[in-house]
Amino acid sequence: MNTALKITGFAAALAGAFGATYAVGSSLAPISTGTEPAAHADHGGGAAAGAGGPQVTGPGDPPAGGLQISESGYALDLRTPRVEAERRTELRFGILDASGRKTTAYKRVHGKELHLILASRDLSVYRHLHPTRTDDGTWSTPVDLPKAGDYRIFADFTPAAMGGKNLTLGADLAVSGIYKPVEFPDTSRTASVDGYTVTVNGDLRPGEARKLDLKITKNGRPVTNLQPYLGAYGHLVALRSGDLAYLHVHPNDEADDDTTKPGPVVSFTATAPSSGAYRLFLDFKHGGKVRTAAFTVPADAAAEGSRGTGPSEDDEMGDHQH
Repeated sequence: MNTALKITGFAAALAGAFGATYAVGSSLAPISTGTEPAAHADHGGGAAAGAGGPQVTGPGDPPAGGLQISESGYALDLRTPRVEAERRTELRFGILDASGRKTTAYKRVHGKELHLILASRDLSVYRHLHPTRTDDGTWSTPVDLPKAGDYRIFADFTPAAMGGKNLTLGADLAVSGIYKPVEFPDTSRTASVDGYTVTVNGDLRPGEARKLDLKITKNGRPVTNLQPYLGAYGHLVALRSGDLAYLHVHPNDEADDDTTKPGPVVSFTATAPSSGAYRLFLDFKHGGKVRTAAFTVPADAAAEGSRGTGPSEDDEMGDHQH
């Protein structure tokens, strides 16, 4: 066979091989190149049951916070990406602007320039921290985490140059040690901590603002003398199971408005970014100590919202690290 015929035969074989490859590839789902961490597996049961089911997001749903490490020209620069379980460590990070410089000018929100939320991927560990900032823009806070695993940190802040726009940036944190997985908590409307019982009244609906009333009692008696914490009588954070989308919920009333009663009910308005199961963490202060009560609440588009707007005042969780 002459050289020209050999080249022609090789080209035909090569074209056939590429054609077969394309046909196989086009029949498969496209490979995602996103950088977001994969959602954890379902622990049994759908989102409406309170388990870590899939999240369904529609075109009209509000954006979820904390899934990006950078947004609007700002980036979270985590300088301590790995720590050891059960060992006190200094967590250090900075907020970089578009030029790569550390941000030093912030607007104070709820009494702080920056709120740092830290949670394990299985949502069994939660911390609401208030780090300190040096003049060069470096933030730091001590942490002592009880168990190994994958964690997510959320920096919730409002740059002074943003004209009041709040940002929540997230980054992964690895905690070394012996890892023991736990089941995602079932749907729960009550939580107990240090003799206190907190009850949630209200529902989450995807893309819809919903009122959540949380009633606090101690030994069966309504707590009517809550102390202000971060400018209100309660502080609520919601994290979506699976990807830990962040929802920082603000109270409906401030502690210094002369009309808000210091308990037993603390009221919030929340908009879930999608359907799914959410872990709610309520911080409240009483007797000089901040405590955290945790709940699992589903956001279901089919929910009727029949729980009402809040319990009557005549009706009769875990340690918090700072």
